[in-house]
Amino acid sequence: MPYRGDVFRAGHYYHLYNRGVGGTLIFFNYDNYEYCLQLIDRYSQPHGAAVIAYCLMPNHYHLLIRQATDEPLSTFIRVLFNAYLQAVNQQKGRRGPLFEGRFRHVWVDREEYLIHLCRYVHLNPVQARLVEAPEEWKYSNYPQYIGERAARLPHDSFILDRFPAPGAYRSFVTEYLDQPLAPDEIQRYLLEKGSAPSQRL
Repeated sequence: MPYRGDVFRAGHYYHLYNRGVGGTLIFFNYDNYEYCLQLIDRYSQPHGAAVIAYCLMPNHYHLLIRQATDEPLSTFIRVLFNAYLQAVNQQKGRRGPLFEGRFRHVWVDREEYLIHLCRYVHLNPVQARLVEAPEEWKYSNYPQYIGERAARLPHDSFILDRFPAPGAYRSFVTEYLDQPLAPDEIQRYLLEKGSAPSQRL
């Protein structure tokens, strides 16, 4: 079963998620998305976070990450989003929290399910009806895996090791567009509201 405690271990994969307070926005404009991506780029390698898949949505984010060192991923998330919160509060002239409590995470204990989670993350903008095709969403790393954009962040080789040809991963993702958002076997790895308890930073 997936582990939902606070222990993070080197070499393990984790799905991390949080959303805005009451489901409100966490990204208000293009600059917010870009700045968050810059922060991920700045802090991921120094804090041992190997990014596999990400998707920044208007009111939430999804990150699939392999912990590459003994430093827990909670440190990476704390540094990343504390810096982001300070910048957004200053830009918007706001005060107080931006996120709905502590971030949530789940240990992905079976690698065969990780690729399905990647597809789930990359299809989020389509399922939310923000775009018609996943490559149209600028704030995920799906476009890089299908060869339509250079990599913006250092990334783990998990997807490319399994889908070395860009067309192969595109087919894997798009064949699922007419199916339910997540198959039953990966439901336990999802972190939308109500699926897992919040975790302390």
